[in-house]
Amino acid sequence: MELTSLVGLAIAVVSLVAAFVLDGGHIMALLKPTAALIVFGGTIGATIVSFSFNELAAVPRLFKVILFQKLPDEVALIEQIVGLADKVRREGLLYLENQLPQIGDAFMRKGIQLVVDGTDPELVRRIMETEMYAIQERHHSSASIFEAAGGYAPTMGILGTVMGLVHVLSNLESPETLGPSIALAFIATLYGVGSANVFWLPIADKLKNMSKKEIMLREMMLEGIMSIQAGYNPILIRERLTAFLKPKGRFKEEEGQEKEEE
Repeated sequence: MELTSLVGLAIAVVSLVAAFVLDGGHIMALLKPTAALIVFGGTIGATIVSFSFNELAAVPRLFKVILFQKLPDEVALIEQIVGLADKVRREGLLYLENQLPQIGDAFMRKGIQLVVDGTDPELVRRIMETEMYAIQERHHSSASIFEAAGGYAPTMGILGTVMGLVHVLSNLESPETLGPSIALAFIATLYGVGSANVFWLPIADKLKNMSKKEIMLREMMLEGIMSIQAGYNPILIRERLTAFLKPKGRFKEEEGQEKEEE
């Protein structure tokens, strides 16, 4: 499980509530069902209007992706590609056909299948780049749902506050209740701004970050596949793919290579 999302959300919520209580507030003052209904109901409704049913149907899966999806290890991926390249140089491209069932990633399996089928290298690259573009567009659409919710939430909070103030101003004959009533009216703004910046927008950013990492892995796979098809030396392929790694990952890759040589 990807715990950083849950930990970050917990830290944000606890910090805000704790600061409110330490400043003399009462935690029950933050609970106003009508404000929650206006903000969250309005935000969800406006978001539903903005997207198609098929796009919105993916939302439950997106929460699962955020919490549970684990991207392939970059160093392990390089080792897999280099291992395939080494075998291909010894046994030919037909060796890859027997390895297809053992390749877990669908993108990489598709690229290897194209190579095995003898597809022209330029066409292989175009097909795989189109696949990457489609993946990127799906990811963008997914993140934009939460971005839209993050944009609507503060506005819904202001609407809730205005509605609350309208109610307050219609009962001016009771001055002693004005203070608490106005405070309750502003809870809607708190819900709107808080949910946008603690929940909706961070989730959108998380999905974008995961998308960037996944696309980078796809590019690494594509370069590896094209290098295998071109018959490059496995050592050169390793050097080419290591360029995708961060300095820490490169050190890990070099350390693993040294252990193999020993």
